[in-house]
Amino acid sequence: MSNNVRLDEEQSTMRRARVLGYDYIDTSLITDKALFKDILTNDELYSLRVIPLQADPHNILYGITTTTSQQTIAMIKARFQDQLINFAIISDTGYADYMRLYNPPEKVIYHDIDIKDTTKASSIDTISDILEQVRADDMLAYLVSQAHILNASDVHIETQPDRVRIRFRIDGVLHIIANLSLEKYRILISAIASAGNVSTASDEAQQGHIAHKVTMADGRLVYVNVRLETVPTINQMDVVMRLFNMDASMYTLDRLGLSVAERSVVDEIIAKPSGLVMVVGPTGSGKTTTLYSMLNTLNTESRKIITIEDPVEYQFPGITQISVKSAQNGKDTSFGEKLRAVLRLDPDVVMVGEIRDMDTAKTALQSALTGHLVLSTFHASSASAALTRLADVVGKNPLLVSAIRLIMAQRLIRKLDETTRIAYAATPVEIRQIKLVTDTLPEQLRPNLENLQLYKPGITADNPYGFKGQMAIREQFVMTDKLRALLENPNDEIISTQQIETVAVASGLRTMLQDAMLKVVRGETTLEEVFRVVG
Repeated sequence: MSNNVRLDEEQSTMRRARVLGYDYIDTSLITDKALFKDILTNDELYSLRVIPLQADPHNILYGITTTTSQQTIAMIKARFQDQLINFAIISDTGYADYMRLYNPPEKVIYHDIDIKDTTKASSIDTISDILEQVRADDMLAYLVSQAHILNASDVHIETQPDRVRIRFRIDGVLHIIANLSLEKYRILISAIASAGNVSTASDEAQQGHIAHKVTMADGRLVYVNVRLETVPTINQMDVVMRLFNMDASMYTLDRLGLSVAERSVVDEIIAKPSGLVMVVGPTGSGKTTTLYSMLNTLNTESRKIITIEDPVEYQFPGITQISVKSAQNGKDTSFGEKLRAVLRLDPDVVMVGEIRDMDTAKTALQSALTGHLVLSTFHASSASAALTRLADVVGKNPLLVSAIRLIMAQRLIRKLDETTRIAYAATPVEIRQIKLVTDTLPEQLRPNLENLQLYKPGITADNPYGFKGQMAIREQFVMTDKLRALLENPNDEIISTQQIETVAVASGLRTMLQDAMLKVVRGETTLEEVFRVVG
């Protein structure tokens, strides 16, 4: 409470004391507050709303509030007939200050979550107990800060019939962190809904964004920046909070782990003044990070860059960013509609958060052909599948072939911890699995599989999973003459994803599976991890 607010309360209490005919004491001026714990119990202090301010064998001075009843005053006089009893009015804040001394709140110790211990029931119970003790804002800030420390990509709050489970996704794998009581869940969900501007009573899935600072009870300042996704379930509302790193230095092409050949392709494409660049993959594959890294590289004083996002996940200085909601006042607002408005502002580079419909796809293609570099994301399993799906959306359209500069498909897989990984001789089955993929590579890129040594996770007390961090496996689809000839086929025959991929591979495309297998051969990951992610 600020000094001005406290002073106003004390002056108001003093005026009220005069009206009631009682003395008044400003307890904020008492620097050494004496406690008399043998006169009344803490429960009595709470229920009666009185505080013994001074006491000796013959006298007791009680502090009372303006809400202390006359019956209470009479009862205290009758109870302590051997002493001279006096009363003075104190403020509600003064009363609360004394009660914190008589009954200090239990100090909450915020244990850092240790991911290696989350398989132990005792560790989960410890974190669950912490969450049960703290206020809602602290609970949210604690979860987000711990998720950042552990490099988690998202926090999952999942309702069960008798409890609520909280899990972190770390390196693409979910780990249970804590269990909440339903009562505490309702407090937490109300705080999340209020901060993210969503309704706890909605029957529909909702999206929101939380970006604010929270000062926790232990004094720490936590910056909460998450994208909120909610969905009603048969129990209550489930929530997923996707975390964003606010460090601009994270969004650079140098940090994407691109090979020399991959970086050369990206640099060449985004240096051109026009064309469509798409990053494709499932949710959580790092598409937005890749796009933001391209944008950050392109962000110079000589370029006008505008983004259309749902929602804006990270704010860049020097870039005009527009937030688009899927529905406003019950009316759909498409990315295509916003994109047409943006093009009238004469941008050099436009980023469309996601191509979702025919209108957006056609407008993006047209923009890419009229002097704009257009960056966007698209949901597809591979670069070839993205091209097939895009063709399904826009139909047989000559703009498609002319506009596309680059389609980059990617997934994230876990990296082996190099300090603990264990070498072993590859089995005949493993060599056969790898050979089936690597034999499709150009001869000069095929690895030597003779006496192949692979690696498996090394389990230690500090790292029980044997993996450390994630890396991307990618494929870069660039339009070539052979692909153009296939896609511009005047016949009306349907071109399959497999046909496109076959021609693309023959033209030099390295598929995600090929890229992943080369990483397995180099000892960067495992076959099991590749099959888990790619199939």
